[in-house]
Amino acid sequence: MTPGTAAALVAPRPPADLPTTLGALRAGGHRHASVKDELRRNLLARMRAGQTRFPGVVGFDETVLPELERALLAGHDVVLLGERGQGKTRLLRSLVGLLDEWTPVIAGSELNEHPYAPLTAASRRLAAELGEDLPVSWLHRSLRYGEKLATPDTSVGDLIGDVDPVKVAEGRALGDPETIHFGLVPRTNRGIFAINELPDLAERIQVSLLNVLEERDIQVRGYQLRLPLDLLLVASANPEDYTNRGRIITPLKDRFGAEVRTHYPLEVALEVELVAQEARLVAEVPEHLLEVLARFTRGVRESPSVDPASGVSARFSIAAAETVAAAALRRSALTQEAEPVARVGDLATVLTVLGGKVEFEQGEEGREVEVLAHLLRTAVAETFRSRLAGADLSGFTDAVAEGRTVETGDLVPATALLQQVGAISGLGRVLERLGTADPSPGQAAAGVEFVLEALHLTRRLAKDEMPDGRTVYGG
Repeated sequence: MTPGTAAALVAPRPPADLPTTLGALRAGGHRHASVKDELRRNLLARMRAGQTRFPGVVGFDETVLPELERALLAGHDVVLLGERGQGKTRLLRSLVGLLDEWTPVIAGSELNEHPYAPLTAASRRLAAELGEDLPVSWLHRSLRYGEKLATPDTSVGDLIGDVDPVKVAEGRALGDPETIHFGLVPRTNRGIFAINELPDLAERIQVSLLNVLEERDIQVRGYQLRLPLDLLLVASANPEDYTNRGRIITPLKDRFGAEVRTHYPLEVALEVELVAQEARLVAEVPEHLLEVLARFTRGVRESPSVDPASGVSARFSIAAAETVAAAALRRSALTQEAEPVARVGDLATVLTVLGGKVEFEQGEEGREVEVLAHLLRTAVAETFRSRLAGADLSGFTDAVAEGRTVETGDLVPATALLQQVGAISGLGRVLERLGTADPSPGQAAAGVEFVLEALHLTRRLAKDEMPDGRTVYGG
């Protein structure tokens, strides 16, 4: 979500039976609660009911989420510290689901003021004039989240506010608080405001947030203006930047009540789950290939050839899965396959396409593709041992025995591959262990090619790669 997107979202229409005036709101027994009280109440209700608190967040159940829940229950503003691609923004955006679905605001208020507690001079005048007839509208929780990506050119006016020259030109006095054009933070009053990459803000802009975090008010160009804002301020940052040696000022660090560390998925299964959830696949990618990509990503992160400070984003494995699916779709279009299914040979397409997502150590210039290719082969071998250790693969070795070969490649359809190998003893049991119980021709071909490649990597089968892109197993 980009700055200002929240205001542009189209929320559902509020139920027709909700009160439309201050008097009706009071008569209905509505109670005013702060944003942090609201979050605490709804979080506790979900915990007691055993419901999911942060849908779509993978791999943090035993580590990050308990810390975040404790911070929310304590009413703390939170900063998430982690490398790129660890799901910090996804986690911040999921917080909006803990707000009430609908909340009352003074109709027309630009600061989402509660009818019981008007903040601005204009709203107080309106409340005094209309009394119990003060009009009330209802704000959906999807519109109560604001977000800003911190950039060096972000100004105090963007976040907090500034004098509006148009209002001054209309004849209002320069000292009139109503000449202020409010920024993103006050416009998210009674909601959640997130700042991504907080240390990227210039120091003077960081200073402007001190009052928001501690005194819960704002100051604009020396105005004697106190607006007791009601919001949860959350932020994300890279751990290296969020230190005294980095680009964050110490007083701002002191204002956040909680620092929560994020991390990459700790287990292969969680990495696979994340890829399966987030990737938009245009063709089927079998389970064993998703596991290969997950292990490949983990291998890249742990490789001494890769700069550990830069991190390897989860977007790397997601983009890899999407690239492999695209390779399968391309083959199906060129060979008239009815059901495109990715095969192990398609994995090579990620090496050159995704190399730019990885920052290598200085001594590895010119070897980037070689390093990634080695890590990919290692991931295939690890997946083979994980899924097929101890399996009887004699049927596969027999299929290419006595000088026979099996030719595959990005333009070899599944049916042509299966015709070459013929009937393979034990194929059904192998495919079942690979996650395919009732295989289509494409799924069967994907399983066969995976086993052939793994047999080659474990030095039980010869393999030749031809200049035209074809691969020949056996011989």
